[in-house]
Amino acid sequence: MAHMLEERGLATTVLALVLPQVEKTRPPRGVMTPFMLGRPFGEPNDPAFQRRVLTQALNLLERTDGPVILEHFPDDNPSWSDQPNWVPSVSLTSAATPDSAEAWEAAFRAELEAVLPAWDRFKARFERTTVGLSGQAPEAWPAFMAAFLDGGLPTVPAHDTPALALRFLADDLKALYSEAVQADGAPPSARQIDGWFWRETTAARLLIALRKIAMESDNNALKTVGGRFFVPTPFVPV
Repeated sequence: MAHMLEERGLATTVLALVLPQVEKTRPPRGVMTPFMLGRPFGEPNDPAFQRRVLTQALNLLERTDGPVILEHFPDDNPSWSDQPNWVPSVSLTSAATPDSAEAWEAAFRAELEAVLPAWDRFKARFERTTVGLSGQAPEAWPAFMAAFLDGGLPTVPAHDTPALALRFLADDLKALYSEAVQADGAPPSARQIDGWFWRETTAARLLIALRKIAMESDNNALKTVGGRFFVPTPFVPV
């Protein structure tokens, strides 16, 4: 797209997160940032740092020594560092792995009830949320997800297919938990949030179980979203 715009006389600058990709596509101007996917300006709640990233990218528009200019942003995001005294805003108890769809629904519902008050505090504190893609209230999630474990393929009016409905519910679930765990105190690093979620929550174990169901499904769309969007590669069981 950058090449097409430049051919039509519009100057562009790109923020890149995957170096092999930007080296292959060779946009006319680009800044390579060493941040996690989805956060090209760094982590939230750090406007001064984000301004530095934006300024470096916009400064490339003044350069005339192309045709390809690729700079690297010089610093890691300071909020990527772990907070040594961080305590999660949600305290959860470890439980045995459920052995049926009904047991998964009950376990996830109980955990979600413990997480929702912290999520409410997060929304009150920051006056925002990224939850809402699924088209379902959180209270409906346990039964909907358990239906897939039981062999069903339910959907909701907001999405045309069961695969999309479950994909966006998985996104909402991860967003809700990551917001809830930041409700109080100084923000943790993204690594700390991921570690807490994937190692300590029933919700994460449920997503791993759903990924297995999806990968074994005859529904190709469900197999695709399950393999790509439910569980990050570092947390897929070997």
